[in-house]
Amino acid sequence: MVINDFENRLKVLSALVVFIIVVLIARAGYMQIYQGEYYEKRAEGNRIRLIPTMAPRGTFYDRNGENIITNRPGFTVSLLPLTEPIRPEVVARLSELLKVPQEEIQGKIKNHIGFEPIRIKSDIGPDILTIIEEQKELYPGVIIEVQAVRDYLYKEVGAHILGYVSEISDEELETRKSAGYKSGDIIGKFGLERIYDESLRGTNGGRQVEVDVTGRPIQILGERDAVAGDDLHLTLDWNLQLAAEQAVDSQLQTIGAKAAAAVVMNPQTGEVLAMVSRPAFNPNLFVHGISENDWKAINENPYFPLDNKAITGEYPPGSTFKIVTGTAALSDGVVTASEQIYDGGEFMDKGNAAGEVLGWLDFVSGLSHSDNVYFYILGYRLGIDRLEHYARMFGLGEKTGINLPYEAEGLVASQEYKQKVFEEDWYVSETLDAAIGQGFNLVTPLQAAMVMGEIAADGKRFQPYLVDKIVNADGQVVKTYQPKLLSTLDVPEEVIRLVQQGLRDVTKSGTAAGVFGPGFPVDIAGKTGTAENPHGQDHGWFVAYGPFDNPSLVVAVIVENGGYGAVSAVPIGKRIIEAAFGLNQPKPVPATPTTPAAPAAPAAPATRP
Repeated sequence: MVINDFENRLKVLSALVVFIIVVLIARAGYMQIYQGEYYEKRAEGNRIRLIPTMAPRGTFYDRNGENIITNRPGFTVSLLPLTEPIRPEVVARLSELLKVPQEEIQGKIKNHIGFEPIRIKSDIGPDILTIIEEQKELYPGVIIEVQAVRDYLYKEVGAHILGYVSEISDEELETRKSAGYKSGDIIGKFGLERIYDESLRGTNGGRQVEVDVTGRPIQILGERDAVAGDDLHLTLDWNLQLAAEQAVDSQLQTIGAKAAAAVVMNPQTGEVLAMVSRPAFNPNLFVHGISENDWKAINENPYFPLDNKAITGEYPPGSTFKIVTGTAALSDGVVTASEQIYDGGEFMDKGNAAGEVLGWLDFVSGLSHSDNVYFYILGYRLGIDRLEHYARMFGLGEKTGINLPYEAEGLVASQEYKQKVFEEDWYVSETLDAAIGQGFNLVTPLQAAMVMGEIAADGKRFQPYLVDKIVNADGQVVKTYQPKLLSTLDVPEEVIRLVQQGLRDVTKSGTAAGVFGPGFPVDIAGKTGTAENPHGQDHGWFVAYGPFDNPSLVVAVIVENGGYGAVSAVPIGKRIIEAAFGLNQPKPVPATPTTPAAPAAPAAPATRP
């Protein structure tokens, strides 16, 4: 019995051993035959690391090939935990050295996925670089990457158009993971940098590096170069942009104002040639992560430097709206060009913006002298519904569609709006206000330029745009942008001719004649405006186009709290026009018998023929 029991146990144990051996052999065979490739890749992964290199962003050029944004080499401190997690004492040392909170570094480590470097701080100075290189044993897992750093060559100039870049935030990463964005990426946050980020960012490269058991690199097994992002060629004329910025800055300093905006565009195409907003900011401050002091200075500025007032600022259009009122009145036959209307000061005790009583006026003189009484009567005859209809025909009350973020829509005065917002009926006095661009009406400087551009282009409204073409790293054109006609004013041709004549007389004998006058070298049409401001001094407007017979330029200027437009905004417009047509160039020195005069170089046109 005992022997048999022992034999049975031995048989069971032997069978169990055989079974285990068979299972092990089968498992080994399965892993080697069916999953051999999988485990081979995992083994390779234990000794081979892919270290990515960031692609340099595409650069920016103006319409004449002037480079206005580029990249420069910089050093980035990153973590690369190849064989073991980054130790707390290393994090503490880095935090103290880089002045980056430990919580921020730990957060990046926690959210890190894969073998890519964890970028802690970009564009470090030579002192930090030297410390890390000389004390490598104190910073295991810390590497120095050479990366392209964004360089805004002209600092504040054009900042609201160009925008800025900075490190991707956690919120942005959540929405962009599917598009290939990763933690530590530098992305466009504002302006054209934001709108065209996917084209500008390029394709990252990398190196396959063999490492030993400690994670130290042994040799480079393969390398793929990063492909630079596409370049943007803009419609901007950078010389004109510089001149416009200088004109705005000089006038603000002269009159003591703090905020303004200017837009310059080609009315025949919609190409934006210059755009200025004041106050401005330096985009380079954001590239490495803006400091607390710099952010405080920007954020607490009561004039909001980060706002692009050319497209986000919404202001009462003032007398510039008389272009719309006049077009509507002539088109609907409530007034004729020759009808005389008497300004006796019967409305609100004043006639034009200067408070004068001008007597009998026809359409051209009423517009050129910006007579309020004349346009009160036109507005009364039209009524608010027809004023609203023509304002919307001009494209007001909606975005222009320019390729910049955060554009405002403005506001067209209407019975529907007042009833919806205030639940009140419309009054005739509000129609009179609307007719001269006050009350509920609001426009952006870009919309004001668009309205003037429609008159200049015989009723055609083109969509404003800033990018002419996109060119890849090989110099091949990826995409081009062409003028886009949005609409044409449904008004008789003779109406536009009359409005054009009234605007021309503004600079010859009207409200802007004191600055331009009949002797100005370029035939200019314009319109001044003064927008009432319940929060302080009035805003000053000026819109203009030229040359009169073949317009290639439209200018719109607003000066916040600048007072009369003829005093605050017109001088800026004049300096911009002078720069655009080369009138600000020094005159050639007269020839002398001993020194023959060199021929004067022709001024470069601000716009394409």
